[in-house]
Amino acid sequence: MRIEENKPLARQTTLGIGGPARWFVEAHSELDVAESAGWARESGVPLFVLGGGSNLLVADAGFPGLILHVVSKGIERRDDAGGEVLYSAAAGEDWDQFVERTLDNDCAGLECLAGIPGTVGGTPVQNVGAYGQEVSTTIDSVRAFDLQKHKFVEFSNKECGFSYRRSRFNSYDRGRFIVTRVEYLLKQDGAPTLKYSDLQRQFDASAKPSLREVGEAVRRIRRSKGMLLVDGDPDCRSAGSFFKNPIVTAEHAADIADKVGEEPPNFPAGPDKPGQVKLPAAWLIERAGFARGYALGRAGISTRHTLALVNRGGATATEILALADKIKHAVTQRFGVDLEIEPVLLGF
Repeated sequence: MRIEENKPLARQTTLGIGGPARWFVEAHSELDVAESAGWARESGVPLFVLGGGSNLLVADAGFPGLILHVVSKGIERRDDAGGEVLYSAAAGEDWDQFVERTLDNDCAGLECLAGIPGTVGGTPVQNVGAYGQEVSTTIDSVRAFDLQKHKFVEFSNKECGFSYRRSRFNSYDRGRFIVTRVEYLLKQDGAPTLKYSDLQRQFDASAKPSLREVGEAVRRIRRSKGMLLVDGDPDCRSAGSFFKNPIVTAEHAADIADKVGEEPPNFPAGPDKPGQVKLPAAWLIERAGFARGYALGRAGISTRHTLALVNRGGATATEILALADKIKHAVTQRFGVDLEIEPVLLGF
């Protein structure tokens, strides 16, 4: 186990922002995870697990503890007679490359999640979702290291406590577990998911696109919105969607429509939230007075999507949060909706 000191973190994140980690170590195996966790506990320092750095804003002062960068690799596949396929992937595997592999094998369940940056280990934590799919619908189990009991444990899908952009790992058990492996149950030769209008518009009404074609369409949409990591593209210096899509009552949505004279796009919040709808945060932000390309110093809004805050060059974490606060305040004042920040804030 090789521990580095005062490791710059800006280059470890897609925003390109943040001060140094007091200590930094890479975990290539579960043994590395256990040993690193033991070192942090014995040294009495805080521990933070870093994956792809795509959903993270690091404070300008950095992090005063140990950053554990999980880079473990390995993917296994098991088939059953019912046409289902179980993929077991190490937490350090690149997420988009893993999705690509499932598409190569004509396995349905993750096609709408193509192009999302980050690692496999981060997907159950945030219950990653896009364009009508969430990983919670395919995750079979999660293996993790329990920092309280200092041992490895496994959780079934139900035990993960999934909801919109939430799980036990980022809510009531935040900071307790380090995800080391995730198992996804997919459908061999299954039909693609085509729920979102943005995605439906990519195909003729009579078309029956393949899983591969849907994955490629999702990547095209993400690229058009600056949500696909492309070297040299300034709109890609972001943490993806900076705000979660808020959930409100149907009555509240109707009040907003009356206020702006326009029906806000919305979709049901889910069976566990009857009578509630989910509103696009980007729609609210735009109607609160913020256009694409809006800038506040070196922080700004993407020129292609109002949901992404970007580092326009040399921005600090303080500047990004100042812009976020300005947007949040305007949306609350105009619509009575409190936007929730989606990226993890580290070192604040």
